[in-house]
Amino acid sequence: MQDEIFGPLLPIKTYKTFEEAIAYINSKPRPLAAYYFGKDKAEEKRFLTGTTSGGACINDVMFHMLQKDLPFGGIGPSGMGAYHGIEGFKTFSHAKAVYRQTKKFNVAKLAGLLPPYGDTTEKSIRSQIKQ
Repeated sequence: MQDEIFGPLLPIKTYKTFEEAIAYINSKPRPLAAYYFGKDKAEEKRFLTGTTSGGACINDVMFHMLQKDLPFGGIGPSGMGAYHGIEGFKTFSHAKAVYRQTKKFNVAKLAGLLPPYGDTTEKSIRSQIKQ
C-alpha cells in the first residue's frame, strides 16, 4: 500500500471509529477515487465533505468512471484534471464526482457483476472476451 493500485486487488484497512478512517485517508496523498459503503447519510456526507479525491463512489466501485457526464480524473499525485464532457473544460475546478448505485435498478447485479456469482456472471465475462 505504498502506491496507487491499478489491478484486481482490494486492501482492507480496519479502524475503530469513523473519524479515525477519515484521518487516515487525509494523512495520505489524495486518491484518484474513494469509495464509501454504508446506509448512514450523515456518515456518507462526512466522508464526501471530509476527504478529497478525484472522484467518489457510494455503495459501488468503478461505475463512477463509466458515467460519461461525470468528471473523472485525479488530484495531485494521482493525476491532474478531469475528463469527459463539459468537465474537460472545467479541468482545474476539481469537482468531485459522486456515483450512487440505485437500489431499484442495479445494473451491476443484473449483469452478474455482484455476488453471488453464477451463470449470468459467466455470460457477462464471456461476452467481453474476444475470440
